[in-house]
Amino acid sequence: MINTVLDQASGLRKMSQNNNNGVKVIAVTGGKGGVGKTNVSLNTAIALGQQGNRVLVLDADLGLANCDVMLGLRVERNLSHVLSGECELDEILVEGPAGIKIVPATSGSQSMVELSPSEHAGLIRAFSELNTEFDILIVDTAAGISDMVLSFSRAAQDVMVVVCDEPTSITDAYALIKVLSREHGVYKFKIVANMVRSMREGTELFAKLSKVTDRFLDVSMELVATVPYDENMRKATRRQKVIVELFPSSPAALAFKALATKAVKWPIPNQPSGHLEFFIEKLVNG
Repeated sequence: MINTVLDQASGLRKMSQNNNNGVKVIAVTGGKGGVGKTNVSLNTAIALGQQGNRVLVLDADLGLANCDVMLGLRVERNLSHVLSGECELDEILVEGPAGIKIVPATSGSQSMVELSPSEHAGLIRAFSELNTEFDILIVDTAAGISDMVLSFSRAAQDVMVVVCDEPTSITDAYALIKVLSREHGVYKFKIVANMVRSMREGTELFAKLSKVTDRFLDVSMELVATVPYDENMRKATRRQKVIVELFPSSPAALAFKALATKAVKWPIPNQPSGHLEFFIEKLVNG
């Protein structure tokens, strides 16, 4: 299935014609559920939007989508309608806080999790025909290490792995990094230590993961954010808002804003690397 997706890479080159500058593509993943991956995706995206960037968020948890729910957005059509030919990708985009756009997927649909090769190709074609201009694409992947998670991760320029201070989180993050590095040629990872009690705890969490990867894998890792545990996060979630919007001066919000500032400066490759990234092949200049 992965090969089918990647074989459609050239179909996405058209999107670059609609953007004068290269598009930065960031995949947010975590290996397991419950680490706050979608919160990281949305807060970073909205912080980027607040800084004046045009941001598109792809809810890539195709069967258990929740980006729209977390933001309290009303969605009438989603990716399943695009794949069925009922509408174009531009027609399903919904606007969130700070002007970000979201590509909504479906929730509770097994068929979206098990896309056929032709449906994968249809998804790629849909992106090739997208007319909406944007600067940054954030891909909020599903949990685990499914074919789609691996495909989206290797397609991005930057892979941001979210971990929290739980043994299963560290174990699953390592498993994801191992598969991506050994089987898919991804060697650079940006780590977000989420829901930690202190800066020191975040540094120690990164050290735990680094100790294992340094011993067994040939990868480069960078701690790009330490997001503190913040009670305001729960309050914001209950109100279907994100913390950077509702409590902009809270500790976690400040951490997300700092991450957004840092992410803008991550370089965009002048050409695709050897991974056959289907986003990068069409998103970079030229």
